[in-house]
Amino acid sequence: MTAPPIYLDNHATTRTDPRVVEAMLPFFLEQYGNASSLSHRFGWEASDAVDRAREQVAALIGAEPSEIVFTSGATEANNLALKGTALAAKGQKGGHLVCSSVEHRAVLDPLRRLSRESGWHLSIVPADPHGQITVDAVEATLTEQTVLVSVMAANNEVGTINPIGEIGKLCRDRGILFHSDAAQAAGKVPIDVQTDPIDLLSLTGHKFHGPKGIGALYVRRQGRRARLSSLVDGGGHERGLRSGTLPVPLIVGLGKAAELSREEGPSDADRMRTLRDRLDRAIRALLDDQGVLLNGHPTDRLPNNLNLSFEGIEGEALLMGLRTLAVSSGAACSSAEPEPSHVLRAMGRDERLARASLRFGLGRFTTSVEIDQAARIVAETVARLRQSGPDGPANRRDLTRADL
Repeated sequence: MTAPPIYLDNHATTRTDPRVVEAMLPFFLEQYGNASSLSHRFGWEASDAVDRAREQVAALIGAEPSEIVFTSGATEANNLALKGTALAAKGQKGGHLVCSSVEHRAVLDPLRRLSRESGWHLSIVPADPHGQITVDAVEATLTEQTVLVSVMAANNEVGTINPIGEIGKLCRDRGILFHSDAAQAAGKVPIDVQTDPIDLLSLTGHKFHGPKGIGALYVRRQGRRARLSSLVDGGGHERGLRSGTLPVPLIVGLGKAAELSREEGPSDADRMRTLRDRLDRAIRALLDDQGVLLNGHPTDRLPNNLNLSFEGIEGEALLMGLRTLAVSSGAACSSAEPEPSHVLRAMGRDERLARASLRFGLGRFTTSVEIDQAARIVAETVARLRQSGPDGPANRRDLTRADL
């Protein structure tokens, strides 16, 4: 009987916690009302559940419930934050936007579209060799025309944590809106939008053991308010910022996942950090610590992230050789024209090392047995590929999975 694959791709998505599923089920089967139908009990129950979830999500990031806008996920939340700010600021101050070179495409693509189609000027802040965005680097890009800065809380590939509190203070002092994509950070490291002066923050449930298809945008309402224009018209839901019937079961699941992360996040982080370091040490030991390079900051990093590059091998062959291990490469590949990771390239990794990288993402349900097995599988695969040489049969790009 074939052993099930080991799942270490929790940056891509996480298994939904059974407690989250349990909380959601009644709103599929029994309490199935529309949260906007406030003339009967079914609607009241749904509305109360949404209010409770809004409180749970707000508590996770130190916000007020009224500052939480439910979306379909972090991609929509990012688009609403960025395009909504641009629409609201049209014809007012400036025409300059700033983001980092290592942002997720859910930030880079909307900003590039604004630059390409709407005449906004976009400045991209370079990352340091660890993939971190410094306050000085952001400050160097700011002008009198800058309207918004977007810097992710933690990188989705290499796990590097950015000093968003300091960047937020810089922006606040300059009267500039600050947005942070916290899809990877929320639920894993502490976030407080009050202590760290953040105006807009995006998150999504499926990155911290909630359901797919639901996320939220924090929109500051206290003090200096963040002003947005809606991207979706029709019904005026979510205080006019995101029209559409609320998916109550998903919202309940997001709220429960946020509550669990708030309560168990510190212990989860300690356990995942221990397992991550165990995986790193084991891989290096099995390969005699030869040609294994860490990508990302050595200390300012997510507790569940490990990103390694391996010298002397072909990246696609590496991934294809790991048939029983669910991990990601640092490269965003297509079968026709594989491209190296823009994050690793922005950090200064050459193309070959950028391709020969693996991103390990641990989660709440990762076990020590899986970590030990994964280390052995990776080390054996790398050793075999190195033995065959970069041009050997095991390293050829045209191999299929059946060949390995």
